[in-house]
Amino acid sequence: MVQGDPYLSDHQNSAVAERVREEIARRRISRQRLANDARISLSTLEKALSGHRPFTLATIIRLEQAMGVVLREAGGAQSSSINDRPGHAPEELGAYSRASVSWLEGVYLTLRPSFGDPDAIFAYCTEIAWDGESTRLSFKERERSDASFSQQGSVSVPHLSGHIYLVTNSSGQYRMAILSRPSITGEMFGLLTTLRAGQGSHLTPVSTPLALLPISAFAQPSLGRVSAGDRNHEAYSAIMRRITGESYAGFVG
Repeated sequence: MVQGDPYLSDHQNSAVAERVREEIARRRISRQRLANDARISLSTLEKALSGHRPFTLATIIRLEQAMGVVLREAGGAQSSSINDRPGHAPEELGAYSRASVSWLEGVYLTLRPSFGDPDAIFAYCTEIAWDGESTRLSFKERERSDASFSQQGSVSVPHLSGHIYLVTNSSGQYRMAILSRPSITGEMFGLLTTLRAGQGSHLTPVSTPLALLPISAFAQPSLGRVSAGDRNHEAYSAIMRRITGESYAGFVG
């Protein structure tokens, strides 16, 4: 989209601008710092926040990556009503309120070993956001090179285990990630248990290390199957090694 083309309605632009201003205040950073982190000009940011220029898709994506928050949903037509409703998640998900888990909302770079290449890392994005209609955190995978396998579901945050669970239930078929609470830099490490597609219709249960990092952790994240030689391969591999090396997860037997 060309810079300056309208992307959001006036109401949606106002909602996104308000969210960005709130994040600037909460993080105690300057607008110049945010513009630098998002790799946009200060003039573009100032004009968008003041309403003199509408937000474009490119600008919104860069701001989301810089801040690790979901702005497109914040500017949606339902966000100012349904998604702001108070309430608690169902008991089976931990009975949490939005205020108690708002620190989990954002866009995460998601890494796991590639199932097709033992030396490669599979990378994509996971959005975690409040679903006001069902009063729970939900997650949605995007930017997957195998888009037909993208997952979405509910986020469980129980008080007992101190872990976070991303749960997909599709007609009784479950897929689950168990993650540590975020580190001081926002990283979450754990395991993904799912079905691996084989030849024909053959499916095999597998568990694999999984990492979720704020999307801003990498200025230019590589997505898809990241092979040796890619600019981020070694850094991704080091993150994978931390999961078992630092006992965030383990395999028994």
